[in-house]
Formats: sequence, structure tokens, C-alpha cells
Amino acid sequence: MTLLHDAALAEAFDRGAGSYDRLVTLNPGYHAQLRRSARRLALAAGTAAHRVLDLGCGTGASTAALAAALPHAKIVGLDASAGMLRRAAAKAWPDRVSFVHAPAEDLGTAGVRGPFDAVFAAYLFRNLADPDAVLRTVLELVAPGGRLAVHEYALSGRRVDRAVWSAVCGGVILPLGAATGNGGLYRHLRRSVAEFDTAPAFGDRMRRAGFDRVDVLPLPGWQTGITHTFLARRPPERPTGAR
Repeated sequence: MTLLHDAALAEAFDRGAGSYDRLVTLNPGYHAQLRRSARRLALAAGTAAHRVLDLGCGTGASTAALAAALPHAKIVGLDASAGMLRRAAAKAWPDRVSFVHAPAEDLGTAGVRGPFDAVFAAYLFRNLADPDAVLRTVLELVAPGGRLAVHEYALSGRRVDRAVWSAVCGGVILPLGAATGNGGLYRHLRRSVAEFDTAPAFGDRMRRAGFDRVDVLPLPGWQTGITHTFLARRPPERPTGAR
């Protein structure tokens, strides 16, 4: 099958929204690892002024991780799938959390405006037809000195990690996807990871987009070498006349 993108991918997520939360709970450490990546943003938890964009929020698992890590920040969750977003919005949230239905490629039309102190994107970039364009958009949305955290399936480049991913897909992910009646989405998941950047390559992609202080950090458990946190900063603006 070809990889799903844009409207076709949003439609597949719409169909899978009802079973998505149940399936991800079968992944050991799924929510704990999202919280770890959210904490790695290293924003001061006691500061109420922070404004954070959760780009590709899905059913809200990443939003919950941000809300726990940043108990006073204003969080905007955004997703292209109306079905996933309905599941997210139906959950109990504090008033500081809001949701917007829009693709990551068209934030301006949806009225999403910066500056944000941070942007968080979980399991998003390997699904984008043009990740470079979205990285450039994020760079403009983040305030100078602000941060981007990407929590993503990106293989280390070692042969053993690719073999583990293939085995988990064949033995767990694809059978579960078939049981939901939405096997195409989970076949896409397998290929989207296998064909995406390695972790070092995605770090280089962030640098080319204009971010600095890029760190590629592994996550613990069975996904070591398969899932990483990517941290980066929009460079601060230099004072007028500075060299």
C-alpha cells in the first residue's frame, strides 16, 4: 500500500478514533513516555504565562501529558482528524485547554497565531507529506528562544531496532489493527516508521529548518532505539546592531 497523507489519513484516523485509546493502552509506557517528553520541554511549571501548542493532539493523550507537566500553561490542541478531536474534546479539561480542528499544514486559515512559548508534536511528523514546510511554520509560530519538542517513532539506524519494530508490527500492531476493521491505518503506521528519517536524520532536518540546540534523546523500555524525544530551540533574536 502507499502511505496515507492529508485527507486520506485524516479519514483513516476518523474511522479509528473509537478504538484508538483502548489500543494505545496496550503499549507499555505509552502515556508515561509522553509525559517524559513533555517534561523535557523544561518550561518552568509555575509560570502561568506560557502558551503551548499541541500539534497533532489526536485523542488528547499528548495534551494530558502537557497539562500534567505544565499545570498553569494555556494549551491549544490541534488535529486534522475531526473524529480524533471529538474524542479529545469530550474529556474533562481545565479551562486553560482548548482545541482547534485543522491540519498542521494550514494553521493560519484556522486562526492559529503565535507566538507560542513551546510547540509539542507527538507522532505527527512522519505522517506529513511535507515535514520541512511544517517545521518552517513551527519556527515562525514559536517565540524567539522558544522550544519545540517532537515525540516520534524514528528508528536509531541500528539494524536490531528495525528488526524489533518489524517484529512488533507483525506480531501485535497489524493483528490488532485488523481486529478493529481499520487495518489500513495500522499498515500505514508500520510503513510510515520504516520509511521515515532515522533519529539522527530528523535531528538534521530540524537544524536545516532553522532550529538550534537540537538534542535527540532516547526513551526507555522496549521502544529504546525506536521512539525518541527531539528537542530544539528557535534562536533568540539578536539586539539591533549586534554582531
